[in-house]
Amino acid sequence: MITVRDLKKAFGDKEVLKGISTVFEAGKTNLIIGTSGSGKTVFIKCLVGLFEPTGGSIHYDNEAFSKMSRKEKKQLRQKIGMLFQGSALFDSMTVQENVLFPLNMFTNWTTKEKMDRVNFCLERVNLIGANDKYPGEISGGMMKRVGIARSIVLNPKYLFCDEPNSGLDPQTSILIDELLTSITRDYNITTIINTHDMNSVMGMGEKVVFLHKGYKEWEGNSKEILRSKNQALNDFIFASEFLKELRRGAGKYMD
Repeated sequence: MITVRDLKKAFGDKEVLKGISTVFEAGKTNLIIGTSGSGKTVFIKCLVGLFEPTGGSIHYDNEAFSKMSRKEKKQLRQKIGMLFQGSALFDSMTVQENVLFPLNMFTNWTTKEKMDRVNFCLERVNLIGANDKYPGEISGGMMKRVGIARSIVLNPKYLFCDEPNSGLDPQTSILIDELLTSITRDYNITTIINTHDMNSVMGMGEKVVFLHKGYKEWEGNSKEILRSKNQALNDFIFASEFLKELRRGAGKYMD
């Protein structure tokens, strides 16, 4: 669980985050949505320690991040998995070597222990037999799954995903969403996903936080979002033609 209290972040005179408070629970898919410039990326970077907040606090399972020693922060970061927007795989490394990389960096396991874990994670994301392929030899959807395998190889308590469906076709996006949801539930991970994909919001949004101009404008779940009277949220979620059609048939989400 990650608890955020009155989080603020400014760059000089420009205040980007303006007092955000929320709780991200373990075992749930927690989504952050909002237009470009709403503060989503800055928010995520504050949560993982890349930016120092101007005010407020972040607690990882009741431990204040700002009060942790350097050693404690390092230990915490080893419990954090990251799935980057472009997968961020090493082109010169095979699938196996990419997933193995964090284990080589952060563990003293034996070669057998490392390979057992790598193969387990590749099996978990349905990539059995892809060990020796290079990123340039696999599809975008497979690259995302390699990224997921690498992000969970250290058995993280917290998983951060930046636009996991970026550049993927709708069918592959659904598969990635289902995979992230099942991993989150199976291993009781606190998963936080930064996304623009409203299909993901409707399909996996157990907790949705909508940021607008640096404020937490709304929070709820995928069923509640269509009932919202918040104009900024409605403008955001019903911007596409697809979602206009969804709105006309929204009754099925309101049961």
